[in-house]
Amino acid sequence: MGSSTFERLKPAGYTTASILLSAGGWLNGFDTGSIGAVTVMPQFVEVMGPQPPTIIGLTISMILFGGALSSPFAGQLANKYGHPRIITAGAAAFALGSVLQASASSLGQFIAGRLVAGLAEGIYLGLLNVYVCEIAPSKSRGTLASMLQLATAAGLPCGYFTCYGTVRISDSLAWRAPFIMSTIVAVMLTGSCFYVPLSPRWLVANGRRDEAARSIARLGIQAAEAEKDILSFRDEDVQKRLGFLRSIGLIFSKPYRVRTVLALFILGMVQLCGIRDGVLFYAPLLFAQSGLSKSSASFLASGLSAILIVLISIPAMFLADRIGRRASVLAGGVLLTTTMLIVGTLYAAEVVTPEGAARWVVVVSIFLFALSYSATWAMVGKIYASEIQPGSTRGVSNSVAQGLNFLTNAFVALITPILLDHSAYGAYFLFAGLSMFTTIVLGLYMPETKGQPLETIQEVFSRPLQLHGARSMERGGMRRREHIGMELSVLG
Repeated sequence: MGSSTFERLKPAGYTTASILLSAGGWLNGFDTGSIGAVTVMPQFVEVMGPQPPTIIGLTISMILFGGALSSPFAGQLANKYGHPRIITAGAAAFALGSVLQASASSLGQFIAGRLVAGLAEGIYLGLLNVYVCEIAPSKSRGTLASMLQLATAAGLPCGYFTCYGTVRISDSLAWRAPFIMSTIVAVMLTGSCFYVPLSPRWLVANGRRDEAARSIARLGIQAAEAEKDILSFRDEDVQKRLGFLRSIGLIFSKPYRVRTVLALFILGMVQLCGIRDGVLFYAPLLFAQSGLSKSSASFLASGLSAILIVLISIPAMFLADRIGRRASVLAGGVLLTTTMLIVGTLYAAEVVTPEGAARWVVVVSIFLFALSYSATWAMVGKIYASEIQPGSTRGVSNSVAQGLNFLTNAFVALITPILLDHSAYGAYFLFAGLSMFTTIVLGLYMPETKGQPLETIQEVFSRPLQLHGARSMERGGMRRREHIGMELSVLG
Protein backbone atom coordinates (compact mmCIF):
# COMPACT_ATOMS: atom_id res chain seq x y z
CA MET A 1 0.00 0.00 0.00
CA GLY A 2 2.83 2.37 0.88
CA SER A 3 4.45 1.87 -2.51
CA SER A 4 1.12 2.43 -4.28
CA THR A 5 0.52 5.66 -2.37
CA PHE A 6 4.01 6.87 -3.23
CA GLU A 7 3.44 6.18 -6.92
CA ARG A 8 0.21 8.20 -6.86
CA LEU A 9 1.89 11.15 -5.13
CA LYS A 10 5.02 11.03 -7.27
CA PRO A 11 4.90 13.80 -9.91
CA ALA A 12 5.04 12.86 -13.56
CA GLY A 13 8.45 12.92 -15.20
CA TYR A 14 7.61 15.99 -17.28
CA THR A 15 6.69 17.89 -14.08
CA THR A 16 9.93 16.87 -12.36
CA ALA A 17 11.95 17.90 -15.41
CA SER A 18 10.21 21.30 -15.53
CA ILE A 19 10.89 21.91 -11.83
CA LEU A 20 14.57 20.97 -12.15
CA LEU A 21 15.12 23.19 -15.19
CA SER A 22 13.36 26.14 -13.58
CA ALA A 23 16.63 26.73 -11.69
CA GLY A 24 17.80 28.36 -14.91
CA GLY A 25 15.06 30.97 -14.60
CA TRP A 26 15.94 31.49 -10.92
CA LEU A 27 19.55 32.26 -11.85
CA ASN A 28 18.36 34.94 -14.27
CA GLY A 29 16.10 36.55 -11.66
CA PHE A 30 18.70 36.29 -8.90
CA ASP A 31 21.26 38.20 -10.96
CA THR A 32 18.69 40.91 -11.80
CA GLY A 33 17.78 41.25 -8.12
CA SER A 34 21.36 41.40 -6.85
CA ILE A 35 23.61 43.12 -9.39
CA GLY A 36 22.33 46.65 -8.78
CA ALA A 37 22.86 46.30 -5.03
CA VAL A 38 26.29 44.71 -5.50
CA THR A 39 27.66 47.59 -7.57
CA VAL A 40 26.81 50.19 -4.90
CA MET A 41 28.17 48.24 -1.92
CA PRO A 42 31.08 50.08 -0.24
CA GLN A 43 32.98 46.79 -0.12
CA PHE A 44 32.65 46.46 -3.93
CA VAL A 45 33.76 50.06 -4.52
CA GLU A 46 36.73 49.49 -2.21
CA VAL A 47 37.98 46.62 -4.41
CA MET A 48 37.01 47.94 -7.84
CA GLY A 49 37.42 51.64 -7.20
CA PRO A 50 34.80 54.34 -7.82
CA GLN A 51 33.37 54.19 -11.34
CA PRO A 52 31.36 56.66 -13.42
CA PRO A 53 27.66 55.83 -14.06
CA THR A 54 28.42 54.88 -17.67
CA ILE A 55 30.85 52.14 -16.60
CA ILE A 56 28.45 50.90 -13.93
CA GLY A 57 25.67 50.73 -16.51
CA LEU A 58 27.93 48.86 -18.93
CA THR A 59 28.99 46.46 -16.18
CA ILE A 60 25.39 45.66 -15.29
CA SER A 61 24.26 45.37 -18.93
CA MET A 62 27.18 43.21 -20.08
CA ILE A 63 25.25 40.05 -19.23
CA LEU A 64 22.50 41.19 -21.63
CA PHE A 65 24.92 41.92 -24.47
CA GLY A 66 26.47 38.49 -23.96
CA GLY A 67 23.05 36.87 -24.15
CA ALA A 68 22.17 38.76 -27.32
CA LEU A 69 25.43 37.59 -28.92
CA SER A 70 25.14 33.86 -28.19
CA SER A 71 21.39 33.24 -28.21
CA PRO A 72 20.92 33.06 -32.02
CA PHE A 73 23.31 30.09 -32.16
CA ALA A 74 21.60 28.07 -29.41
CA GLY A 75 18.74 26.73 -31.52
CA GLN A 76 20.96 25.28 -34.22
CA LEU A 77 23.13 23.59 -31.56
CA ALA A 78 20.01 22.14 -29.90
CA ASN A 79 18.76 20.83 -33.25
CA LYS A 80 22.04 18.98 -33.67
CA TYR A 81 22.76 17.72 -30.15
CA GLY A 82 19.43 17.92 -28.26
CA HIS A 83 18.16 20.53 -25.80
CA PRO A 84 19.36 19.02 -22.47
CA ARG A 85 22.94 18.72 -23.70
CA ILE A 86 23.15 22.36 -24.77
CA ILE A 87 21.39 23.50 -21.58
CA THR A 88 24.04 21.52 -19.65
CA ALA A 89 26.83 23.35 -21.46
CA GLY A 90 25.14 26.70 -20.85
CA ALA A 91 24.62 26.03 -17.15
CA ALA A 92 28.27 24.98 -16.74
CA ALA A 93 29.41 28.14 -18.53
CA PHE A 94 27.19 30.24 -16.24
CA ALA A 95 28.89 28.62 -13.25
CA LEU A 96 32.25 29.62 -14.75
CA GLY A 97 31.06 33.19 -15.22
CA SER A 98 29.86 33.31 -11.62
CA VAL A 99 33.25 32.02 -10.42
CA LEU A 100 35.02 34.77 -12.39
CA GLN A 101 32.79 37.40 -10.80
CA ALA A 102 33.08 35.96 -7.28
CA SER A 103 36.88 35.82 -7.46
CA ALA A 104 37.41 39.13 -9.28
CA SER A 105 40.11 41.45 -8.00
CA SER A 106 39.72 43.92 -10.86
CA LEU A 107 36.81 45.43 -12.75
CA GLY A 108 38.10 43.90 -15.97
CA GLN A 109 37.79 40.36 -14.60
CA PHE A 110 34.38 41.16 -13.14
CA ILE A 111 33.08 42.44 -16.49
CA ALA A 112 34.60 39.41 -18.23
CA GLY A 113 32.73 37.17 -15.79
CA ARG A 114 29.48 38.96 -16.59
CA LEU A 115 30.13 38.54 -20.30
CA VAL A 116 30.72 34.79 -19.85
CA ALA A 117 27.55 34.52 -17.75
CA GLY A 118 25.64 36.40 -20.45
CA LEU A 119 26.94 34.14 -23.21
CA ALA A 120 25.83 31.20 -21.06
CA GLU A 121 22.35 32.61 -20.48
CA GLY A 122 21.97 33.15 -24.20
CA ILE A 123 22.74 29.49 -24.77
CA TYR A 124 20.38 27.95 -22.21
CA LEU A 125 17.63 30.43 -21.34
CA GLY A 126 15.58 30.28 -24.53
CA LEU A 127 16.01 26.52 -24.84
CA LEU A 128 14.40 25.98 -21.42
CA ASN A 129 11.05 27.21 -22.74
CA VAL A 130 11.36 25.22 -25.96
CA TYR A 131 12.15 22.00 -24.11
CA VAL A 132 9.36 22.35 -21.54
CA CYS A 133 6.85 23.17 -24.30
CA GLU A 134 7.91 20.03 -26.18
CA ILE A 135 7.60 17.62 -23.23
CA ALA A 136 4.50 19.07 -21.54
CA PRO A 137 0.99 17.70 -22.19
CA SER A 138 -1.21 20.13 -24.11
CA LYS A 139 -3.59 20.68 -21.20
CA SER A 140 -0.82 21.80 -18.81
CA ARG A 141 1.79 23.24 -21.16
CA GLY A 142 1.07 26.83 -20.10
CA THR A 143 1.36 26.07 -16.39
CA LEU A 144 4.59 24.07 -16.69
CA ALA A 145 6.26 26.59 -19.01
CA SER A 146 5.13 29.42 -16.69
CA MET A 147 7.06 27.71 -13.91
CA LEU A 148 10.24 29.11 -15.49
CA GLN A 149 8.89 32.65 -15.19
CA LEU A 150 7.78 32.02 -11.60
CA ALA A 151 11.32 30.88 -10.79
CA THR A 152 12.68 34.05 -12.41
CA ALA A 153 10.31 36.13 -10.29
CA ALA A 154 11.37 34.20 -7.16
CA GLY A 155 15.01 34.94 -7.94
CA LEU A 156 14.39 38.71 -7.74
CA PRO A 157 13.69 38.96 -3.98
CA CYS A 158 16.27 36.25 -3.28
CA GLY A 159 18.90 38.41 -4.95
CA TYR A 160 17.79 41.57 -3.19
CA PHE A 161 17.53 40.10 0.31
CA THR A 162 20.81 38.20 -0.08
CA CYS A 163 22.57 41.51 -0.67
CA TYR A 164 20.53 43.11 2.11
CA GLY A 165 21.95 40.51 4.47
CA THR A 166 25.54 40.29 3.22
CA VAL A 167 26.12 44.06 3.09
CA ARG A 168 26.75 43.85 6.85
CA ILE A 169 29.85 41.71 6.24
CA SER A 170 32.86 43.98 6.58
CA ASP A 171 35.10 42.48 3.89
CA SER A 172 34.67 41.69 0.18
CA LEU A 173 32.67 38.54 0.95
CA ALA A 174 29.72 40.94 1.20
CA TRP A 175 29.51 41.26 -2.59
CA ARG A 176 31.16 37.96 -3.50
CA ALA A 177 28.57 35.88 -1.60
CA PRO A 178 25.74 36.33 -4.18
CA PHE A 179 27.99 35.03 -6.96
CA ILE A 180 29.05 32.08 -4.81
CA MET A 181 25.33 31.24 -4.44
CA SER A 182 24.88 31.58 -8.21
CA THR A 183 27.78 29.20 -8.77
CA ILE A 184 26.25 26.57 -6.48
CA VAL A 185 22.83 26.76 -8.17
CA ALA A 186 24.40 26.70 -11.66
CA VAL A 187 26.35 23.55 -10.74
CA MET A 188 23.11 21.97 -9.46
CA LEU A 189 21.38 22.87 -12.74
CA THR A 190 24.26 21.33 -14.67
CA GLY A 191 23.90 18.09 -12.73
CA SER A 192 20.12 18.06 -13.11
CA CYS A 193 20.42 18.12 -16.90
CA PHE A 194 21.97 14.65 -16.84
CA TYR A 195 18.71 13.36 -15.33
CA VAL A 196 16.49 15.04 -17.92
CA PRO A 197 15.81 12.90 -21.03
CA LEU A 198 16.03 14.13 -24.59
CA SER A 199 12.81 15.59 -26.00
CA PRO A 200 10.75 12.80 -27.61
CA ARG A 201 9.68 15.25 -30.34
CA TRP A 202 13.35 15.94 -31.11
CA LEU A 203 14.08 12.22 -31.20
CA VAL A 204 11.17 11.53 -33.57
CA ALA A 205 12.23 14.41 -35.83
CA ASN A 206 15.69 12.81 -36.00
CA GLY A 207 14.31 9.37 -36.83
CA ARG A 208 14.99 7.79 -33.41
CA ARG A 209 11.51 6.48 -32.63
CA ASP A 210 12.61 3.70 -30.24
CA GLU A 211 14.50 6.19 -28.08
CA ALA A 212 11.51 8.53 -28.30
CA ALA A 213 9.28 5.79 -26.88
CA ARG A 214 11.64 5.32 -23.94
CA SER A 215 11.78 9.08 -23.37
CA ILE A 216 7.96 9.23 -23.39
CA ALA A 217 7.86 6.51 -20.74
CA ARG A 218 10.39 8.33 -18.54
CA LEU A 219 8.47 11.58 -18.83
CA GLY A 220 5.17 9.89 -17.97
CA ILE A 221 3.35 11.17 -21.06
CA GLN A 222 0.06 9.38 -21.70
CA ALA A 223 0.25 6.82 -24.50
CA ALA A 224 -2.82 8.19 -26.29
CA GLU A 225 -1.40 11.72 -26.46
CA ALA A 226 2.01 10.44 -27.48
CA GLU A 227 0.57 8.35 -30.32
CA LYS A 228 -1.72 11.10 -31.54
CA ASP A 229 0.68 14.05 -31.39
CA ILE A 230 4.32 13.32 -30.59
CA LEU A 231 4.78 10.14 -32.62
CA SER A 232 2.80 11.43 -35.60
CA PHE A 233 5.24 12.38 -38.35
CA ARG A 234 4.93 15.69 -40.18
CA ASP A 235 7.26 16.94 -42.90
CA GLU A 236 7.76 20.37 -41.31
CA ASP A 237 8.93 18.72 -38.07
CA VAL A 238 11.94 17.07 -39.74
CA GLN A 239 15.21 18.41 -38.32
CA LYS A 240 17.19 19.90 -41.20
CA ARG A 241 21.00 19.80 -40.98
CA LEU A 242 21.82 23.31 -42.11
CA GLY A 243 24.56 25.82 -41.44
CA PHE A 244 23.89 28.91 -39.33
CA LEU A 245 23.11 31.29 -42.20
CA ARG A 246 20.90 28.75 -43.98
CA SER A 247 19.06 28.06 -40.71
CA ILE A 248 18.37 31.80 -40.37
CA GLY A 249 17.23 31.87 -43.98
CA LEU A 250 14.88 28.94 -43.34
CA ILE A 251 12.99 30.60 -40.48
CA PHE A 252 12.36 33.64 -42.69
CA SER A 253 11.29 31.59 -45.72
CA LYS A 254 7.66 31.78 -46.80
CA PRO A 255 6.26 28.75 -44.88
CA TYR A 256 7.67 29.98 -41.55
CA ARG A 257 7.99 33.76 -41.95
CA VAL A 258 4.76 34.75 -40.18
CA ARG A 259 5.53 32.61 -37.13
CA THR A 260 9.10 33.91 -36.91
CA VAL A 261 8.07 37.56 -37.19
CA LEU A 262 5.34 37.02 -34.58
CA ALA A 263 7.87 35.45 -32.16
CA LEU A 264 10.34 38.29 -32.76
CA PHE A 265 7.61 40.86 -32.27
CA ILE A 266 6.41 39.37 -28.98
CA LEU A 267 9.82 38.88 -27.35
CA GLY A 268 11.14 42.19 -28.63
CA MET A 269 8.17 44.39 -27.80
CA VAL A 270 7.60 43.04 -24.28
CA GLN A 271 11.01 44.52 -23.43
CA LEU A 272 10.66 47.74 -25.44
CA CYS A 273 7.53 48.45 -23.41
CA GLY A 274 9.90 49.14 -20.53
CA ILE A 275 9.28 46.47 -17.95
CA ARG A 276 12.46 44.76 -16.80
CA ASP A 277 15.18 47.39 -17.08
CA GLY A 278 12.96 50.40 -17.66
CA VAL A 279 10.81 49.87 -14.56
CA LEU A 280 12.21 47.06 -12.38
CA PHE A 281 15.86 48.07 -12.48
CA TYR A 282 15.23 51.83 -12.36
CA ALA A 283 12.27 51.62 -9.97
CA PRO A 284 14.26 53.31 -7.14
CA LEU A 285 14.85 56.26 -9.46
CA LEU A 286 11.20 56.32 -10.54
CA PHE A 287 9.94 56.30 -6.95
CA ALA A 288 12.49 58.89 -5.83
CA GLN A 289 11.43 61.08 -8.76
CA SER A 290 7.85 60.94 -7.46
CA GLY A 291 8.95 62.54 -4.19
CA LEU A 292 9.66 59.57 -1.88
CA SER A 293 12.75 59.55 0.30
CA LYS A 294 15.76 57.63 -1.01
CA SER A 295 15.48 54.87 1.61
CA SER A 296 11.72 54.44 1.10
CA ALA A 297 12.13 54.41 -2.67
CA SER A 298 14.83 51.73 -2.47
CA PHE A 299 12.77 49.48 -0.21
CA LEU A 300 9.56 49.83 -2.23
CA ALA A 301 11.34 49.30 -5.53
CA SER A 302 13.68 46.45 -4.70
CA GLY A 303 12.12 44.66 -1.75
CA LEU A 304 8.37 45.03 -1.69
CA SER A 305 7.93 45.04 -5.47
CA ALA A 306 9.98 41.83 -5.83
CA ILE A 307 7.86 40.04 -3.21
CA LEU A 308 4.60 41.19 -4.81
CA ILE A 309 5.79 40.04 -8.24
CA VAL A 310 6.35 36.54 -6.84
CA LEU A 311 2.93 36.52 -5.19
CA ILE A 312 1.13 37.61 -8.37
CA SER A 313 3.11 35.10 -10.46
CA ILE A 314 1.87 32.09 -8.46
CA PRO A 315 -1.85 32.32 -9.40
CA ALA A 316 -0.87 33.49 -12.89
CA MET A 317 1.07 30.26 -13.38
CA PHE A 318 -1.85 28.04 -12.35
CA LEU A 319 -4.30 30.05 -14.46
CA ALA A 320 -2.11 30.02 -17.58
CA ASP A 321 -4.05 27.10 -19.10
CA ARG A 322 -7.45 28.41 -18.01
CA ILE A 323 -7.45 32.02 -19.16
CA GLY A 324 -5.80 31.55 -22.54
CA ARG A 325 -2.95 33.34 -24.29
CA ARG A 326 -5.01 35.98 -26.13
CA ALA A 327 -7.07 37.04 -23.12
CA SER A 328 -3.94 37.35 -20.99
CA VAL A 329 -2.12 39.45 -23.57
CA LEU A 330 -5.07 41.77 -24.25
CA ALA A 331 -5.96 42.31 -20.58
CA GLY A 332 -2.31 42.89 -19.72
CA GLY A 333 -1.87 45.31 -22.61
CA VAL A 334 -4.81 47.44 -21.50
CA LEU A 335 -3.49 47.62 -17.93
CA LEU A 336 0.07 48.43 -19.01
CA THR A 337 -1.04 51.17 -21.36
CA THR A 338 -3.44 52.69 -18.85
CA THR A 339 -0.97 52.83 -15.96
CA MET A 340 1.76 54.45 -18.07
CA LEU A 341 -0.70 57.02 -19.46
CA ILE A 342 -1.82 57.91 -15.93
CA VAL A 343 1.76 58.50 -14.73
CA GLY A 344 2.77 60.40 -17.85
CA THR A 345 -0.28 62.64 -17.62
CA LEU A 346 0.37 63.47 -13.97
CA TYR A 347 3.97 64.45 -14.69
CA ALA A 348 2.98 66.42 -17.80
CA ALA A 349 0.43 68.33 -15.71
CA GLU A 350 3.18 69.03 -13.13
CA VAL A 351 1.01 67.94 -10.20
CA VAL A 352 3.46 65.40 -8.74
CA THR A 353 5.07 66.93 -5.65
CA PRO A 354 6.83 65.48 -2.56
CA GLU A 355 3.82 66.37 -0.40
CA GLY A 356 0.88 65.86 -2.77
CA ALA A 357 -1.39 62.85 -3.18
CA ALA A 358 -0.37 62.51 -6.84
CA ARG A 359 2.94 60.92 -5.84
CA TRP A 360 1.07 57.96 -4.37
CA VAL A 361 -0.92 57.61 -7.58
CA VAL A 362 2.44 57.39 -9.38
CA VAL A 363 3.77 54.79 -6.94
CA VAL A 364 0.61 52.64 -7.16
CA SER A 365 0.56 52.92 -10.97
CA ILE A 366 4.18 51.78 -11.25
CA PHE A 367 3.40 48.83 -8.99
CA LEU A 368 0.33 47.96 -11.08
CA PHE A 369 2.42 48.16 -14.23
CA ALA A 370 5.03 45.73 -12.89
CA LEU A 371 2.46 43.34 -11.41
CA SER A 372 0.25 43.39 -14.53
CA TYR A 373 3.23 42.61 -16.71
CA SER A 374 4.42 39.80 -14.45
CA ALA A 375 0.97 38.16 -14.42
CA THR A 376 0.35 38.45 -18.17
CA TRP A 377 3.00 39.32 -20.74
CA ALA A 378 5.88 37.81 -18.76
CA MET A 379 4.02 34.49 -18.52
CA VAL A 380 2.72 34.35 -22.08
CA GLY A 381 5.51 35.83 -24.22
CA LYS A 382 8.16 33.10 -24.12
CA ILE A 383 5.60 30.28 -24.04
CA TYR A 384 3.84 31.57 -27.14
CA ALA A 385 7.06 32.22 -29.05
CA SER A 386 8.04 28.57 -28.47
CA GLU A 387 4.74 26.81 -29.15
CA ILE A 388 3.85 28.49 -32.47
CA GLN A 389 6.91 27.06 -34.26
CA PRO A 390 7.09 23.67 -36.01
CA GLY A 391 9.75 21.21 -34.91
CA SER A 392 12.10 22.06 -37.78
CA THR A 393 12.39 25.75 -36.84
CA ARG A 394 11.28 25.88 -33.16
CA GLY A 395 14.77 25.94 -31.67
CA VAL A 396 16.38 28.35 -34.15
CA SER A 397 13.44 30.77 -34.35
CA ASN A 398 12.95 30.93 -30.59
CA SER A 399 16.68 31.42 -29.98
CA VAL A 400 16.85 34.31 -32.45
CA ALA A 401 13.79 35.85 -30.77
CA GLN A 402 15.42 35.38 -27.36
CA GLY A 403 18.52 37.13 -28.69
CA LEU A 404 16.36 40.08 -29.73
CA ASN A 405 14.82 40.00 -26.26
CA PHE A 406 18.28 40.36 -24.70
CA LEU A 407 19.20 43.15 -27.11
CA THR A 408 16.06 45.23 -26.55
CA ASN A 409 16.46 44.63 -22.82
CA ALA A 410 19.94 46.17 -22.93
CA PHE A 411 18.71 49.03 -25.14
CA VAL A 412 15.95 49.96 -22.69
CA ALA A 413 18.44 49.77 -19.82
CA LEU A 414 20.63 52.35 -21.57
CA ILE A 415 17.95 54.81 -22.74
CA THR A 416 15.65 54.87 -19.69
CA PRO A 417 17.85 57.07 -17.47
CA ILE A 418 18.48 59.37 -20.45
CA LEU A 419 14.75 59.73 -21.10
CA LEU A 420 13.99 60.35 -17.43
CA ASP A 421 16.72 62.97 -17.26
CA HIS A 422 15.40 64.90 -20.26
CA SER A 423 11.68 64.59 -19.55
CA ALA A 424 9.82 63.47 -16.43
CA TYR A 425 6.92 62.22 -18.53
CA GLY A 426 8.45 61.35 -21.92
CA ALA A 427 9.48 57.80 -20.95
CA TYR A 428 6.01 57.00 -19.61
CA PHE A 429 4.24 58.19 -22.76
CA LEU A 430 6.75 56.25 -24.87
CA PHE A 431 6.14 53.02 -22.93
CA ALA A 432 2.36 53.63 -23.07
CA GLY A 433 2.46 54.07 -26.85
CA LEU A 434 4.56 50.94 -27.35
CA SER A 435 2.26 48.93 -25.06
CA MET A 436 -0.82 50.11 -26.95
CA PHE A 437 0.75 49.33 -30.33
CA THR A 438 1.78 45.85 -29.17
CA THR A 439 -1.69 45.13 -27.78
CA ILE A 440 -3.42 46.15 -31.03
CA VAL A 441 -1.10 44.11 -33.25
CA LEU A 442 -1.36 40.97 -31.10
CA GLY A 443 -5.11 41.42 -30.75
CA LEU A 444 -5.42 41.31 -34.54
CA TYR A 445 -2.86 38.68 -35.52
CA MET A 446 -2.38 36.38 -32.50
CA PRO A 447 -4.32 33.08 -32.71
CA GLU A 448 -5.20 31.22 -29.51
CA THR A 449 -2.99 28.22 -28.67
CA LYS A 450 -4.25 27.24 -25.20
CA GLY A 451 -4.76 23.51 -24.76
CA GLN A 452 -3.85 22.63 -28.36
CA PRO A 453 -1.15 20.10 -29.28
CA LEU A 454 1.93 21.69 -30.82
CA GLU A 455 1.22 19.85 -34.05
CA THR A 456 -2.34 21.22 -34.26
CA ILE A 457 -1.16 24.79 -33.68
CA GLN A 458 0.88 24.62 -36.88
CA GLU A 459 -2.26 24.06 -38.96
CA VAL A 460 -3.44 27.59 -38.12
CA PHE A 461 -0.27 29.07 -39.58
CA SER A 462 -0.38 26.88 -42.68
CA ARG A 463 -3.28 29.04 -43.89
CA PRO A 464 -2.93 32.62 -45.22
CA LEU A 465 -2.45 35.42 -42.65
CA GLN A 466 -5.75 36.24 -40.99
CA LEU A 467 -7.11 38.82 -38.60
CA HIS A 468 -7.71 36.56 -35.62
CA GLY A 469 -9.30 39.31 -33.55
CA ALA A 470 -11.83 40.02 -36.29
CA ARG A 471 -12.46 36.30 -36.78
CA SER A 472 -13.07 35.83 -33.04
CA MET A 473 -15.62 38.66 -33.04
CA GLU A 474 -17.24 37.28 -36.18
CA ARG A 475 -17.60 33.81 -34.61
CA GLY A 476 -19.05 35.39 -31.48
CA GLY A 477 -21.55 37.32 -33.56
CA MET A 478 -22.55 34.18 -35.48
CA ARG A 479 -23.14 32.29 -32.21
CA ARG A 480 -25.29 35.12 -30.88
CA ARG A 481 -27.35 35.24 -34.10
CA GLU A 482 -27.80 31.45 -34.00
CA HIS A 483 -28.92 31.66 -30.36
CA ILE A 484 -31.41 34.44 -31.15
CA GLY A 485 -32.72 32.47 -34.12
CA MET A 486 -33.31 29.39 -31.93
CA GLU A 487 -35.16 31.50 -29.35
CA LEU A 488 -37.40 33.02 -32.06
CA SER A 489 -38.17 29.60 -33.51
CA VAL A 490 -39.21 28.34 -30.05
CA LEU A 491 -41.44 31.40 -29.50
CA GLY A 492 -42.94 30.96 -32.93
